[in-house]
Amino acid sequence: MTTPRISPFPAATVLGYPRIGRRRELKRALEAYWDGRATADELRRTGRELRRDAWTRLAELGLDRPPSNTFSAYDHVLDTAVMLGAVPRRYRDAAPGEVYFAMARGTGDVAPLRMTKWFDTNYHYIVPEIGPDTVFTADPGKPVAELREARDLGVATRPVLVGPVTFLLLAEGMDVPLDRLDDVLGAYETVLTALAAEGADWVQLDEPALAADRTEAELDAVRHAYRRLGALTGRPGLFVATYFGGIGPALPVLAGTPVEAIGLDLVRGDDHLGDLPEALAGKTVVAGVVSGRDVWRTDADTALATLAGLRERAAQVSVSTSCSLLHVPYDLDAETDLSPELVRRLAFADQKVAEVVDLAARLAVLPSGAVPAVPRVTAPPAATPAPAPAVRTPYETRAAAQARHLRLPPLPTTTIGSFPQTGELRAARAELTAGRLDEAAYDERVRAEIEQVVRLQERLGLDVLVHGEPERNDMVQYFAEHLDGFAVTRHGWVQSYGSRCTRPPILHGDVRRPAPITVRWASYADSLTPKPVKGMLTGPVTIVAWSFVRRDIPLRDVTMQVAEAVREEVRDLEQAGISIIQVDEPALRELLPLRTADQRKYLTWAVESYRHATSSAADHTQIHTHLCYSQADQILTAIEALDADVTTIESARSAGRILPTLRTFPRALGPGVYDIHSPRVPTSAEIEKSLRAILDVLPADRVWSNPDCGLKTRTYPQVEEALTNLVTATHHLRDAIEGETSRSRG
Repeated sequence: MTTPRISPFPAATVLGYPRIGRRRELKRALEAYWDGRATADELRRTGRELRRDAWTRLAELGLDRPPSNTFSAYDHVLDTAVMLGAVPRRYRDAAPGEVYFAMARGTGDVAPLRMTKWFDTNYHYIVPEIGPDTVFTADPGKPVAELREARDLGVATRPVLVGPVTFLLLAEGMDVPLDRLDDVLGAYETVLTALAAEGADWVQLDEPALAADRTEAELDAVRHAYRRLGALTGRPGLFVATYFGGIGPALPVLAGTPVEAIGLDLVRGDDHLGDLPEALAGKTVVAGVVSGRDVWRTDADTALATLAGLRERAAQVSVSTSCSLLHVPYDLDAETDLSPELVRRLAFADQKVAEVVDLAARLAVLPSGAVPAVPRVTAPPAATPAPAPAVRTPYETRAAAQARHLRLPPLPTTTIGSFPQTGELRAARAELTAGRLDEAAYDERVRAEIEQVVRLQERLGLDVLVHGEPERNDMVQYFAEHLDGFAVTRHGWVQSYGSRCTRPPILHGDVRRPAPITVRWASYADSLTPKPVKGMLTGPVTIVAWSFVRRDIPLRDVTMQVAEAVREEVRDLEQAGISIIQVDEPALRELLPLRTADQRKYLTWAVESYRHATSSAADHTQIHTHLCYSQADQILTAIEALDADVTTIESARSAGRILPTLRTFPRALGPGVYDIHSPRVPTSAEIEKSLRAILDVLPADRVWSNPDCGLKTRTYPQVEEALTNLVTATHHLRDAIEGETSRSRG
């Protein structure tokens, strides 16, 4: 094997950069295209402008060879599937140029691919589907075009690809995912060859799957993959980036292959440093000492000491972020409302790039062998004792009390909480923030929207109503704005999936609830209808998971502070006469540690926090919870332990794959029958088929009929049609069930 001639790896780099635009230009361009208000050429032009802005900004901040091919019109895992030719046959009949979005969002006739969380983050990726008949045909057009595009701007870049092992481990449709590894590697060889021919001297292959537990067979696959790619003639330098934790046994495996550079997450995975393999002496270590997952400023002295120690054991040390900066906002300088004291503690993407560049400069002038002293850091305080375990009355007793109180029919119909956020609502909220609309006028608009939503649900025939959440900008930010200990940003947007963006709050101090948050609007909706109205709350784990959280006390303690605030809100809703209260925990699976050894401890305190939050509810008050797009089947025991009376989960998008695991679920359950993340509206026949599949698993007296998630991202015409079909299908089945019951009694 001939060793390729490769230029030195940059002394400072990042693994990726935000891609939605500083003012969410990608979101607006995508939605305009999907709505028919913009052409495909206009969407492509927005993409070129965002890439240009990213590359030139990173070059201005001092990075040499910044990453390329990190931009995506929807999702980078979906981009990889298309690059490899892994397009399921059912999507190939889509209109020219629409295959990509058909896979992401579905069409009138075909449902989209499944979507779930990217490891333990709130980013959602499109799950590749690979079957025995999938023919991998590489198309390197996108990464090559972006390499060329950057070069035309005078910027040399490093193309980034999802690594072959991670890609296969994330895919579904195979009994043994890595059985197709050699086929996939052939496609990667084609892409690497094309990139080298276009002038790429380095390519980054992301392998975050190595931060989770891996079997010996999977580690053998890693070894095989990178020995084969490393043997490719005329290839670029190979940089394998690992992140989201320590990679443990995978490190000596990677070090024993011909790859020239290995990226280590030294923020969440400092176990790397205990026993570095000797084989690293010939490698470049790309040291992720600046966190890509939070907004806190890096302790420069500690990071420099880590870098200096690594330098003694590797051929070269490059300073980097721990993972892509996809997970943080663009620029702290855009925030003018945060307190100066808090700003001194923060760093967004641009500030983190500056930290990386500064650390690389300091390392370069540090004499060889010198390791700077690190000031003694006071350890975080020990976790405070947990409150006494919250134990409600046994479920059977509660269920009987709720049946008498609520008098709901079989297969009750409901929604998850939010209704469409119209342009008028968003404009009113913006006018309120800007001071052009007073509180009284804004409240009047919210009241009118709530009444409209209630009347719509009554007309459609839903059994349990919601107020639609028109007053809420986001299910976490809204609560953060009403709790002590949080700060919120104006421009701190982060991509969740596709065109969906959130502004994670900054949880920087002790959390307290100074006043009721949701009672006013829930009570107003309840006054409009004789039907039960759900109070809608976000659970403590999700509020913490979808915020940037302080690091000076244990995460469990932070979560219990939030749980106490939620418990107070549950109490006040109940006292106001709300008899159904939903406390959502869609992030319960998301925070699950990637290593099995760490999972039990987390699940224990996560369940404790939820049970504390709901512990004040009386027997006749029905507690609901909701989880979505988070592989709930993997934590079903913990979901059962939450002890909610009704649990609603995502099931439609994943075609009911969770159903076989639910046969022993002990309480009421609503596996979703309508995928709200796709504009496609299911027919009543499709919904009835989904409900029948659920009734094959669970008894009818414990099944609810509901969508997969909230309806905020859909339009009112889509919602009305879909909910009409949901109610029609449910009533048809309900009549059949009641008829069978009557016949059995007769």
